[in-house]
Amino acid sequence: MWRHIVSNFLSILIVVLIAAFGMVSWAKREYVSEGPLANAICYRVERGANLRGVSADLSKAGAISSAYLFRAGADYTGKASQLKFGSYLIEPGASMEQIIGKLTDGGPSTCGAELNLRIGVRANDAVLRELDPQTASFVEVAKWRPAEEDTPSVVAEAEQKGDLRLRVTIAEGVTSWQVVEGLKAIDYLDGSVAAVPPEGSLAPDSYQISRGMARQAVLDEMGKRQAAILEELWAGREDGLPYASPEEALIMASIIEKETGVPTERKQVASVFINRLRQGMKLQTDPTVIYGVTNGEGVLDRGLRQSELRRETPYNTYVIDGLPPTPIANPGRASIEAALHPDETQYIFFVADGSGGHAFATTLEEHNRNVAKWREIEAQQNSQ
Repeated sequence: MWRHIVSNFLSILIVVLIAAFGMVSWAKREYVSEGPLANAICYRVERGANLRGVSADLSKAGAISSAYLFRAGADYTGKASQLKFGSYLIEPGASMEQIIGKLTDGGPSTCGAELNLRIGVRANDAVLRELDPQTASFVEVAKWRPAEEDTPSVVAEAEQKGDLRLRVTIAEGVTSWQVVEGLKAIDYLDGSVAAVPPEGSLAPDSYQISRGMARQAVLDEMGKRQAAILEELWAGREDGLPYASPEEALIMASIIEKETGVPTERKQVASVFINRLRQGMKLQTDPTVIYGVTNGEGVLDRGLRQSELRRETPYNTYVIDGLPPTPIANPGRASIEAALHPDETQYIFFVADGSGGHAFATTLEEHNRNVAKWREIEAQQNSQ
């Protein structure tokens, strides 16, 4: 009899263990498999939020199939108490494992609002954007010029939520003085700047910042990025270029940056100036003369005077031979690439063509015809 009871007990125990194992296996599969979310959502973890409340919210939003399994999985992986404040983009079909990872791994928020403070060649502006979870792209909410307009109220509303992301974006072709002045005007930053960095030494790019961050720290990061870009591209440069150093290539890149705003023209413009250097011709480029007049401190809102074109300065390439002594702006990566990988052409002249680009020429006769066409276009534009 006892043997029969023990046998039945063992049978039941085995069935229970098999069932338990099956339940555990199912729960594990459910935790790591594709979730029920059909459309992307932005989910915000509030400060001090607990896992029970978060799991209930996610279940209500249709992002997880079981609040209990979500909590159990988070507890089993040691993430139950590691929720990070912020707004996060949860993609369609995200598993419970992926969602808890996103909410606990930290790092910048992937959803919500972003304030981009942009330092440009002619003006600075600010743009507030919010991420549309359905398209995973940012939608512009407000745009204004801080020096001329009051900050829109929507910025304060975004700040009150506590997770507004901040960025500083530097346009290609700005001078180092413009960058420093732009950073000084950003109230979110702190501290003074030791000195205006050397011209050309800052990388035009977008930089994430935080409230109270030191202005000098932002400048240091810009300098590190530009140095890394120049080192990388210099190592892979074309053979036979007329540069004695990476610094000379940076000078050329800054001239290219200021001469054309058409990306596809950069390498053609580079070929013109390189051909002139090889032939011992003067570069004769207005942007260098302008830099000699302004010292990079602001924009020259008028045409160059004949006296300025004749005056001998280190930057007047109508008078001096070769390159000016320093860059005339901070060139972007594409202009540095153009300086180090120019097109192979015979061009030694170019002039505006009225479309925003340039007409290139190999002879003075051809160039004069292009200039005449441009003068006609100018006259038509001025008469309208």
